[in-house]
Amino acid sequence: MRKSDKKHSSSRLVPSTRVPRKWLIAAVALIMVATTGPATADGPGPGPEHQGEPGYGVGQADGADPGDEPGAEPTPERAPTSEVSWLSFPGGVFAVDSLGHTVRYRACDGDTGRVADPDMRVAAGVATGEVTVEGRSYRYRVPLIGRSQGTLAVTRHHHPPTELTGVVVTSPQPHTDPVAGARLFPLSGQLARVVADASLNPAGVTVRDLSGQYGDQQIAVNGSLRPKAASVIKLWILVELLRRVDCGQVSLDDGVLVTPADVVGGTGQLQFETFPQVVTLHRLAQYLIKYSDNIAANVLITYLGGFAPVNALIDSMNQRSTILARRMLDSAAAQRGEENYTSPDDVVSLLGAVWDGEILTPASRDLMIGFMREQTLNTKIPAALPPGVPVAHKTGDLPDASHDVGYYLIPGSETAVAFLTAGPMDTGDETVRRMARTVYDYLVTPTDGAYEE
Repeated sequence: MRKSDKKHSSSRLVPSTRVPRKWLIAAVALIMVATTGPATADGPGPGPEHQGEPGYGVGQADGADPGDEPGAEPTPERAPTSEVSWLSFPGGVFAVDSLGHTVRYRACDGDTGRVADPDMRVAAGVATGEVTVEGRSYRYRVPLIGRSQGTLAVTRHHHPPTELTGVVVTSPQPHTDPVAGARLFPLSGQLARVVADASLNPAGVTVRDLSGQYGDQQIAVNGSLRPKAASVIKLWILVELLRRVDCGQVSLDDGVLVTPADVVGGTGQLQFETFPQVVTLHRLAQYLIKYSDNIAANVLITYLGGFAPVNALIDSMNQRSTILARRMLDSAAAQRGEENYTSPDDVVSLLGAVWDGEILTPASRDLMIGFMREQTLNTKIPAALPPGVPVAHKTGDLPDASHDVGYYLIPGSETAVAFLTAGPMDTGDETVRRMARTVYDYLVTPTDGAYEE
């Protein structure tokens, strides 16, 4: 399911590869249509607080310097820095916002919330500093380059410091091989045409190679599109639950009392059972994904402590377009303007972190992907692909939104995908299917003659 030799490289200079001039011209044209941008004008786009999100555009990841000429020495490539990054270490994360000068420690032993560090120093692509919260000191050195190594020393009074090290995560993570990564760029143009043809449905798509076949490259078309999340938000609910399992704070064998007051309609299987009854966390987690069960979602939100813990998870991964603001089928909250949102880039940020073992243990990661493989709502990604293609996915449906996100588990071509649309659901379903098939066809038969050796 996951490459056994997948590893995080430390930050280093990588020699760029000289490429033919007409390849560069073609790549730049594709980059211009593929670079993540704001939602279309008639769709639900990000508010002012989400404009200008930091990250890597596709154009920054091609590894080629447009100024290179035949006969010139190649210019060493340094991975671009991000304004936000987070350090992944066993049992927790340490998030850094270098523009806002804030940090957040969230681990099994506590959560500082967002803490201002006005003395944060940012130099040579590295954020360093120290904050003290409730008697604990957090001294950090976090590169703003994904796949680098960062360090965090946590000190309590009269105790020696705990030294934590781990991989730095950005959104998106940079490629591991610029030449292999460039091989994914023609897919951007194909997806851009599908998005342009969806006149009734503002659409966004983000794709990340997980296999290494394309250098772990990520591409996006309207990756910052911010429609209503629908049931895709249930992925974050599940990750927060499994994070607590990994911390030893809860067991999936624990039971939760579900009462008649918890019963809602829409998707799911629990609504057909008799209540009150005690339901295990394992069954709630499985039904949350397998059947997109709305009762399971609402019960788990309450069990986890409301919206705040799930939003804390989202904030700790610096996913600025995503929020959990209402329960499933809470029409009164929706009428008050309380809504759940996400974006293709944020979805793939979560899926990538899960796949790479940066937010969950391997056991919890495998359980989550297993639930996604059991998905019973299969009218989008699976319906677009030939029978038997292995996928693990999560759908989302509202009258004005249609999504499907997850993993293509094609051996040797494992890929994370997020297909999100706004507008009428029926035409949105078809747009998702077209995007899903476009990605599949490219993975199994890359465009011939896309570039020269």
